[in-house]
Amino acid sequence: MSAQSRSNLYLGLICVGVALVLIFIWIPLDTKTGIVERSRGKFIIGDALAPTVAAGFVLLGGLVLCVFERSADAQPDLRKDQITFVAMLSAVVIVSIGIMRFAGPAAAEFTNMFRNEPIEYRLLRATPGWKHIGFILGGVTMVSGIVAIVEHRLSSRAVLTGIVAVLVLIAVFDLPFEDLLLPPNGDV
Repeated sequence: MSAQSRSNLYLGLICVGVALVLIFIWIPLDTKTGIVERSRGKFIIGDALAPTVAAGFVLLGGLVLCVFERSADAQPDLRKDQITFVAMLSAVVIVSIGIMRFAGPAAAEFTNMFRNEPIEYRLLRATPGWKHIGFILGGVTMVSGIVAIVEHRLSSRAVLTGIVAVLVLIAVFDLPFEDLLLPPNGDV
């Protein structure tokens, strides 16, 4: 008799853990206002409302898996190749976000080596060209890296797909809105 798979329980515990980290650590540290704020006698939606609601759904899903689906019959077994796949996707996303965050400031520091008057990236983060450096490099790395993992090889088609996806995102979110800062420029 084979042991019953406990993948629903493990997935549920991961979801609960991630949701609790989001709700009690990440969101309070990353938002300037609470879930709701009182301003001029009225309650307004705070910065933390939307991510807290999203984390609440993750928490609810995790609890459902832990409580009601932990003994379900049709649970897939967790195999080493599946865990490796998720770990590789996570690594690509983390590296890409790091590139997004630090490529613009690094480019400004590199430029400063050839200038008499130094420039500061924070002052340039809304300037066309400068504001796109991190988003383009990190975005292309993320999309082409994920495609390469799925296809088991890096191809020119994967890189081209990443370039097109990033350019479409810039066209949709950056060009129409003058006040919008592409990520991660709002945090730099």
